[in-house]
Order: sequence, then C-alpha cells, then structure tokens
Amino acid sequence: MRTSFPLIGLLLVAASSPQMRADPSGSDAACDVTVPNGIVAGALKQKRWSHGNSLLSVGPFGLWPDGTVEFKPGGAGFTTPDGRLGMKFGWTRGVPGGLNVSGRRLDAVAPPLTYEVKDGYGDVGFQPSYLLFSAPGCWEVSAQVGERLDSRIVFVTKVVKVGEGPALRRELTDR
Repeated sequence: MRTSFPLIGLLLVAASSPQMRADPSGSDAACDVTVPNGIVAGALKQKRWSHGNSLLSVGPFGLWPDGTVEFKPGGAGFTTPDGRLGMKFGWTRGVPGGLNVSGRRLDAVAPPLTYEVKDGYGDVGFQPSYLLFSAPGCWEVSAQVGERLDSRIVFVTKVVKVGEGPALRRELTDR
C-alpha cells in the first residue's frame, strides 16, 4: 500500500488542532487555570480559595481545588434541559451595585456563559449566583459590580463533566 506524504502531513496537522483533540468531557484539554489570590472584597481577610480585589471577589469558596469545576454523578451542580452545566458561585461585593458576569470558552467554540442572580441580598456584601457553562472545557469568567470597571475581576477555570454529570436536572429562570 502506498501512502502519500501530503496526506500524512494533513492528518498530523488536523490531529494537533485543539478542536480536533478536544475531549467533549473537558478532561483532557490543557487549561491555564487561575490561582486564587486570597482576597475577599471589602475586608482584609484572606481565604484560601478566594480571588478578586477590594471591590469584588469570588469566594471565599469560589475557585475549585486545582481550578477544576467537576460535574459528576452524585456531585454538586445541575444540568439544564439544553445541556448546560450549572454551579453555584458566591461573590462578595465591596461596593454597592448589581453583579454582572460574562464568560467564554477558550479552548473551542461554544455559546457564552450565562448566569442567574437572585434578588434579596442587598446592594453590597455577599451575592450568590449560578454560572451556567454551555459545555465542558476551559472557561474565562469576567465579573464586575454594576458599571464599575475598577471592580472587574477575571479568572480561568476548567469545567469537566464526568459521565452523565450530576443527577439534579432543572429548568432555568429568567436569564
């Protein structure tokens, strides 16, 4: 059997492409995750998994160990009817204002991250939310308080789905 060298070259290039190698579970893709800086907004406290600045932080339990948010059977989080993966993230606002969050997948093309924020927590301090990832992979998440660009924080996290993911399934609210 005779093999053409251009065909082998094309196959090698395709195999090295991140989109061709991407594991749909998100478990194999390299991801330069954010290391928590320990800052909690509005306080001098240092918390192990917190990340942010004096105006906004995610945490004190915001970033998962090793920067990986894992969706697994029997684990935390939920899936939606359209396949998004939702996980609770806690934020601390050091200044008054609503929370604005956005996110994008870094290692492949995917619909953007969406989020849900519940009312009733006041204008400052703790604010829980759900981040909804459209697919496993490497995600950059940006957040800020209201229009305050100086409150903006960015972190990178890896999202992994194991098997069918968590057992909890739920409908979305308004976002």
